[in-house]
This record gives sequence, structure tokens and C-alpha cells, in this order.
Amino acid sequence: MLFGEEGQEQLQDATIFIAGAGGLGSPVSIYLAVLGVGTLIIADNDRVDQTNLNRQILYRDQDIGRRKAAVAGERLQEVNPDIMVKAVDATIDQHTVSSLTRDADGIVDALDDFPTRYLLNKAALEKEIPLFHGGISGFFGQATTILPGKTPCLRCIIPRPPPAEVFPVAGVTAGFIGLIQATEVCKYLLCRGDLLAGRLLLWDGMQGRIEEIPVETDPDCEACAGKYKGRS
Repeated sequence: MLFGEEGQEQLQDATIFIAGAGGLGSPVSIYLAVLGVGTLIIADNDRVDQTNLNRQILYRDQDIGRRKAAVAGERLQEVNPDIMVKAVDATIDQHTVSSLTRDADGIVDALDDFPTRYLLNKAALEKEIPLFHGGISGFFGQATTILPGKTPCLRCIIPRPPPAEVFPVAGVTAGFIGLIQATEVCKYLLCRGDLLAGRLLLWDGMQGRIEEIPVETDPDCEACAGKYKGRS
């Protein structure tokens, strides 16, 4: 009733690539599956570990030690047998990112390292498809939607990667930000509502507070500067 037959067909015809089957990738993929997004491509090269289970809700105790991609594919297909799930056990790098995202209508950033995120950003810019960014740490998270040629890219917003570190994440934070990302994908595919375009949403779970800050295109951005100059 909310989307109508036409809206459901729009979702069914879409292909979304989800980079990572962990804390963010779990809620994003589950909700896109139940929404009826026709093809989900989810990539991860890791195994399920006991320490994942507090936030990576695709997995259970009996999955410990198994490849995440294999379990994610099985679980998502169980959630909705009427969609196509392509689970890929692969490392996302400069050699694979183009082929992994080749058929995608949008890319979900469900990763935790910036070098690979920048590869996703580059792929989105080249293919002119949206990048749905999410990031989490502890009880804090952020999200934005990047539309190539219309909004700042990820490099504009975060020009240099923060220092690499191992940080704890509350499962509820992953769920919260993951659902925002899934909502953004849904709105984009249905052409409804206002996307988080040009806005960075910041979630403070300790204070129960959401803020947002405007973000601007960097004219000297090494990823997107001049890429769309002259476009009508």
C-alpha cells in the first residue's frame, strides 16, 4: 500500500551492491531483502568470529568459522526467496572493485577502512551511481548519500583517512546507522523524499541526539574536482 505496484516493481528491477557483510552490512542487507530489492550483491572476504555476534545479526553461534559471504547469501535468500542474492567471497580492492560494482544501481558503504571506501567512492563517481556511506564507532555513527555530479564526494567530506585503529562498536549503533542507509537506498530507488544529499548525519547514541552538518564540494578534491565541469 505504501509503495504501490509500480514502486514494488522499481525495487524489484534494482541491483544494489553492499560492500561488507558485517555490522552495517547485516541490517542493510536484511532490510533491503525484505523490501524486495530484486538483486543484492554482497561482498566480504572474512570468516564469522564469536566477537562478531553482538552486532552482525546475519550470523549465529553455529556459523562461527564459516565464510561470511556464504552464510550471508543463505540467510538473505531465506529472508526473501523471491529476490536474487549474489554473495561474493572476495577482497574489495583496486583490481576487483570495478567488476564487483559493474551491474549496480547503487553502492552501500558498509566497511570500516577508508582506503577501500575511497575505492568505492571512485567507482561510484566513474559509474555515476550513488554511494550510501555509513560509519560507526561505539555509540556514535554517521551517514550521508553521495550523488556524483550533484553532491560532495566522500573525498570532499573526508579528504584524508583517519588513523587506522581497532574500535568497539555497540550492536545498536550498527543497527541504527544501517537502517538509515537502507532507508536512503529505498528513497533513492523510489524517487521519494529528501535524501541525505549534501548533509552528513551524526548520531550520538549516548545523548540520544541526531545532528546534521552541511557538506560542500571541494574544488580541489583529488577524486571529483573538474570531473563534471561543463555538464548541463
